[in-house]
Amino acid sequence: MSNKFKKFLSYYKPYMGLFLTDMFFALLAAGVSLVYPLIVRYITSDLLVNYELSEAFDTIIKLGLLMIGLAIIELVSNFYISYQGHVMGARMEYDMRNDIFEHYQKLSFNFYDNQKTGQLMTRITNDLFDITELSHHGPEDIVISIIKFVGAFVILININLPITLIVFAFIPIMFIFAYYMKNRMNRAFRKNRERIAEINAQIEDNLSGIRVVKSFANENKEMDKFHDGNLKFVESKRNSYWQMATFHSGLGLFTSLINVAVILGGTIFMLNDIIVLSDLLTFLLYINTIIEPVRKLINFTEQFQNGITGFDRFMEIMEIQPDITDKKDAVALKEVKGQIEFQDVSFKYIDTKADVFRDINLKVEAGDYLALVGSSGVGKTTLCSLIPRFYEVNTGKILLDGIDIRDIKLRSLRKNIGIVQQDVYLFAGTVLENIRYGKLEATDEEIIEAAKNANAHAFIMELPDGYNTYIGQRGVKLSGGQKQRISIARVFLKNPPILIFDEATSALDNESEKVVQESLEKLAKNRTTFVIAHRLSTIRNAKNIIVLTEEGIKERGNHQELLEKDGVYASLYKLTQNGEPGLA
Repeated sequence: MSNKFKKFLSYYKPYMGLFLTDMFFALLAAGVSLVYPLIVRYITSDLLVNYELSEAFDTIIKLGLLMIGLAIIELVSNFYISYQGHVMGARMEYDMRNDIFEHYQKLSFNFYDNQKTGQLMTRITNDLFDITELSHHGPEDIVISIIKFVGAFVILININLPITLIVFAFIPIMFIFAYYMKNRMNRAFRKNRERIAEINAQIEDNLSGIRVVKSFANENKEMDKFHDGNLKFVESKRNSYWQMATFHSGLGLFTSLINVAVILGGTIFMLNDIIVLSDLLTFLLYINTIIEPVRKLINFTEQFQNGITGFDRFMEIMEIQPDITDKKDAVALKEVKGQIEFQDVSFKYIDTKADVFRDINLKVEAGDYLALVGSSGVGKTTLCSLIPRFYEVNTGKILLDGIDIRDIKLRSLRKNIGIVQQDVYLFAGTVLENIRYGKLEATDEEIIEAAKNANAHAFIMELPDGYNTYIGQRGVKLSGGQKQRISIARVFLKNPPILIFDEATSALDNESEKVVQESLEKLAKNRTTFVIAHRLSTIRNAKNIIVLTEEGIKERGNHQELLEKDGVYASLYKLTQNGEPGLA
C-alpha cells in the first residue's frame, strides 16, 4: 500500500463510526432497490394468475404496506447518506485544510520565494473540495454499485440464464471503455487545476497591486492578461468536457444496446417458450438496476480523477520537507544577552550558482549598535535574515551568546529577535489587534504603553475609534509613518534583546523619518541592534559600521574613520551628498 493511499485512509480514522454507519445505510438502500422488481414479478406471475381479485385483495394490501415500509427505509437511508455522509466529508476536508495550512507555516522563505500566493490558495480551497466529494461518495458509490450489481446478477441468473448472459456480455466492454478513458480524464482534470491555480495567482497579484495598476492607468493591460489566462482555462475545460461527453454518451449507447438486446432476445425466447412475459418484464426493470451501478462506477472514475488529482496536489505540498527545522536536542534560550558572531559564513540561494557572500567573520557584542551599508544587492538584508534562520547558512555558523543558532529551538530564537522592515505588513483588523501581534497575551495597558514608546499613541487617539479603528488590508487607511510606528510598537511589546532594522525609514518623508527615527533609537537602547542603512542620517552616530561589497566585508569603523580611509564608504557618502542613492 503506497504512503499516499495510507495518508488518504488516515483521514477516515477519526470518523470511523460515522463512516461505518454511512456504509450500513448505503447497503440498506441498495438492498431495498433490489426488492421492488421481485415484488412486481410475484404480482404478475403468481398473484394475478393464480388468485381471484377478492382472494388477492388482502395480499395486495400487505404488499402495498410492505412497499411503503421499504420506501420509508429507503428515504431514511438516502437522507442519512446525503446528510451525514457529506458532513463526514466536510470534516475530513477540515482536517486536510488544517494540515496543509499548518504545513505552510513550517516551510521556509526558500519555498515561498518560488511560489505564487494564488496557487497556494487554490491548493487549500478548490483542490480540497473535490477530495471531500471523493472521500464521501467514493466508498459509498462502490458499495452500492457492488451490492446492486452482484444482487441483480444473482437474481437474474436464477430467473433466466440465457438473457442474463446477453445482458452481462455488454458489461466487460463498458468497463474496458471506462478504463481506456481514465488516463485521458486524469490529464484533462489536472490541466484544469493548473489553469485555475494560475488564474487565482493572477487575480491575487492584480488585487494586491491594484494601486500600482491604477496609478499607471494599466487596467486594460491587466484585463488583457486576465482574458488570456481565462481563455486558456476555457480551452482546458473544453477538452475535459469533450472527455466527459465521450464518457456519458458512450454509456448511453451501451444502455440502449442492452435494452434492445433484452427486448429482441426476450421476444425470441417467448416465441420459443423459453421465458414468460412476467420474467421479461422483470428483466427490463432490472436493466436500470444493473446500468445504475455501472453509471455510478463510471461517474466515480470521473470523481476519482477530480479527487485524486486534488489529493496529488495536496500531497505535493505535504511531502515538501521544511529545510529549516529544530534539532531533536535543540534548546530554548534563557536570559539572552544578545552577542552575535558570524564564523566563516557563506550563503547562496537555492537554484543559484553564485554566492551572495562568503567567508563572513563578524562579532557583535551584546548591546552594540551595528550599521550595515553597501550598494543594492550585496546581501545586507540576506545577512540579517540568517540570524533568525529565515534562511540557512551554506557553510560556517552563527553563534548567539556562544550557542550555534542551529542548536536553538526556532520558536525560542525568533521570540528573541525583533524586526522592523521597510515594507511594513499590517493585518486587516484594528490597531489594537496589530500591536498585540507582538505579544498575544498582552493586556490593553501594555499595548498602550508600547504605542507611547513608539510615538504612536497620539495619532492613534485621533483615529475615529482610537485603538479599535479598523485599518484595512495591509493598513491601507494609514500613512507610511503611522504604519511604521505601529510596527515599532509591535516590537516594543515583544521586547526582544536583539533588533534588526531593515531600511526602516527609507520610504518615509523627512518629517515622518524624524519621528520614526526617535522611536527606533528609543527601541534600540541597551539592545543588540543591526541597522541596514539607506540614509546616512540613521547611522552617522553608529560606533560600528560595516561596509559590504560582492567580496564580503570590505571596511569597518565609525563614520569618521571610514571617511578618512577614502574607500568604498567614502565613495558612497559622496554619492549621497550629490543626491544620488549611494546607500540603497
